[in-house]
Amino acid sequence: MDVVLEKLSIIIDTFSNLLKFTGITIELTLVGTTIGIVLGLLLAVARLSKHRVFRSISWFYIWVFRGTPLLMQLFFIYYALPMFSEYLMFPPIAAGIVALGLNSAAYLAEIIRAAILSIDKGQMEASKAIGMSYAQSMRRIIIPQSYRRLIPPVGNEVIMLLKDSALVSAISLTELLRRSNQILNNTGNPSIYLYTAAIYLFLTSILTFVFQKLEAKYSVYE
Repeated sequence: MDVVLEKLSIIIDTFSNLLKFTGITIELTLVGTTIGIVLGLLLAVARLSKHRVFRSISWFYIWVFRGTPLLMQLFFIYYALPMFSEYLMFPPIAAGIVALGLNSAAYLAEIIRAAILSIDKGQMEASKAIGMSYAQSMRRIIIPQSYRRLIPPVGNEVIMLLKDSALVSAISLTELLRRSNQILNNTGNPSIYLYTAAIYLFLTSILTFVFQKLEAKYSVYE
């Protein structure tokens, strides 16, 4: 019995230790996702714009951030930007949030653009016929109809962002994975990764559940 209680105590202590740093992983994911969605929506609308300059800027941004590794972008923001100006020197958590947000925006922009293009063109023509501007049509008619089609791929992107947040350990930010590595170095026990994997699985399961509920909610409008 004493052995069982001792092992149980070790498990509880280990989870408690890891959970202290899980909040950083969650913060990186939530804030990075928020930046990604807002910027991604602007990029998607710009790519669909009739103005060539807006389309070109959006295309270039997406081309760069989808075509280069997230880890390299993280290194560039944290290590290289301060070489241009001291005002571009970010603390590790800010650099992580910026890198995740900017990278996510490129992928979300294409997801949003595809969802918008999937809406029948007659919807835009009808909105213009009743006197709506392009911006009003997008905001009131087209984008709301694309919600249902956006939810599954956006959910996948958020889950990917949660897992990619582990890359910030490369710039010495102590989040869930880096804390696991520190515990491994201190104890020499690789089973720590089982606890870490359990936490990641728990977080991704919650996200999956939330997006499934959202998908079911908005499916009634199709």
